[in-house]
Amino acid sequence: MIRYVTLGTNDLDRAVKFYDALLAEIGATRFMEVENYFVAWAVSPEEPSLAITKPFDGNKASIGNGTMVSIFIDKPEDIDAFYKKALELGATDEGKPGPRNDGAFYAGYFRDLDGNKLNALCMIPK
Repeated sequence: MIRYVTLGTNDLDRAVKFYDALLAEIGATRFMEVENYFVAWAVSPEEPSLAITKPFDGNKASIGNGTMVSIFIDKPEDIDAFYKKALELGATDEGKPGPRNDGAFYAGYFRDLDGNKLNALCMIPK
């Protein structure tokens, strides 16, 4: 149902380097960008995407309290690698990868360089 998620940044170059490296882990590449303003990544243009942008209103970007973006990944071991890569790139831990919700899903949580909260998640068949 969700087509894309946009996160704000106050340092576009730094954020783009972070997401170029992190999203490459799941085969996502840049598919849309406006120089010095906006970049979006996706596995394919028909799939949901993640974008980073400077705020349109010109004010400073800030994180949303209670806001989180979830990135669907197929297998727990791929989540482990994605989470590890995020931390290597400077993300901060918000919950190590593992089973959640009585084993219904597997997820790892982190904050990007601007403080936006993300997780990598896969469903675990019962």
